Amino acid sequence: MMSALGPLAMRLLRRLDPERAHGLALTALRLGLVGHGAAAADPILGQRLWGLDFRNPIGLAAGFDKDAVALRPLMRLGFGFVEAGTVTLRPQPGNPRPRLFRLPEDGAIINRMGFNGAGLEVVRARLGRLGPHPVPLGVNIGLNKESADPERDYAALAAALAPSADYLTINVSSPNTPGLRALQGRAPLAGLLAAIIAALPAPRPVLVKIAPDLEDAGLDAVVETALAAGVAGLIIANTSTARPPGLRSRHAGEAGGLSGRPLLPRACALLARVRARAGGRLVLVGCGGVASGADALAMIRAGASLVQLYTGFAYAGPALIPHLAAELAALLRAEGFRGIDEAVGADASRTVKVPLPQ
Repeated sequence: MMSALGPLAMRLLRRLDPERAHGLALTALRLGLVGHGAAAADPILGQRLWGLDFRNPIGLAAGFDKDAVALRPLMRLGFGFVEAGTVTLRPQPGNPRPRLFRLPEDGAIINRMGFNGAGLEVVRARLGRLGPHPVPLGVNIGLNKESADPERDYAALAAALAPSADYLTINVSSPNTPGLRALQGRAPLAGLLAAIIAALPAPRPVLVKIAPDLEDAGLDAVVETALAAGVAGLIIANTSTARPPGLRSRHAGEAGGLSGRPLLPRACALLARVRARAGGRLVLVGCGGVASGADALAMIRAGASLVQLYTGFAYAGPALIPHLAAELAALLRAEGFRGIDEAVGADASRTVKVPLPQ
C-alpha cells in the first residue's frame, strides 16, 4: 500500500499548507492508510545501547508526532526508534500561524511552532494505551511558555512519562520558547538534570538535546555538565537560528528554527567535537539534514551511534526509511565496516572546530 500510494500522496500533500499537510499525514498514519515499510532487519545495522535493541540506527525525531497520536504506525515504517513530543506540562496552542514554512530549493524547513500540544495528561494516557514497543520509544519533554519553575516542571514531566518511555530527551534547545536555550548554561543545566534524575521512579536513559548554534565554550560546558550528571547521551542538534549563506527559498528570512540539509555540515562538526571531548562516555545521536544513507554514515563517522530524521522524512515520505537503511548497510560494507560500532567516530579525530554559520 505504501509503495502504491506514497508518491501520489506526497505530491498532493506538498500542494497544501505545511501545517495542514502535516496534520493529514498523521491522520492517515493513525487510520492505517500508509501501510508498512519495514524490511527484514540487516544485522550490520543492529546495535544494543542503554540496554535497548536498535534494529537500525535511523530514528524519527521529536516534533513529528508531538501528541503521540500515531506512534505504532510510525514504528511499522522501518524506523529503528521513534521519539514523541515535545510534551509540555500543560496544553498550549503555540505561536500564531503561519508558523511552518517549506524551503524546497534548500531541502529545509523553518518552524516557529512554540511547543503547541495537548499537554502531559493527554499524552500520558495515549502512551499508557500503546502496549509493548516494537522499537525503542523516546519521549521528548519541554517547558510551557509561561513556566516559572523549570526544575519543577521538567521533574514532573520526567516522573510522569518515564514509565511509558524507553528513554527521555530533555529539550533545552528549541529557539521558539523564550529563555529556553539559557538552560544550556552550566549552572542551570546542572540543576535541571539533578532534579530530573532524582524524580525518575526507576532508572531510564536521559538524553539532552542541544542547539547547533552553541559556540565551542558553551558546547564544552554542556558536555562536562552532562558527564557530571550521568546522562546517557546528547542529541546533536536541534533547529538553528543561523541562516547559512546561499539559501534560495523565498521563506529563508522567516523567523524560527531552520532544519534540514543546510544543517548537516554543522551537525557533523559538532558531533566530531563532542566525540573527541567525551570519547565513548556519551552516546551521541545525530540530527540535522539526514536524507540519504551517505548523510547517515557521515554523522556516524563523525561520532553518532544513532541518527534522527524529520525534514527528510517530511519531504520524501515513508518510502525513504527502508531505502535509507539499505543504502547505509551497503555503504558500511563497501567501506569495510562489519558493524556500526566500528564506524562510529571514524572521522572524529579530524577537524572539530568550525565557525558558526553567519
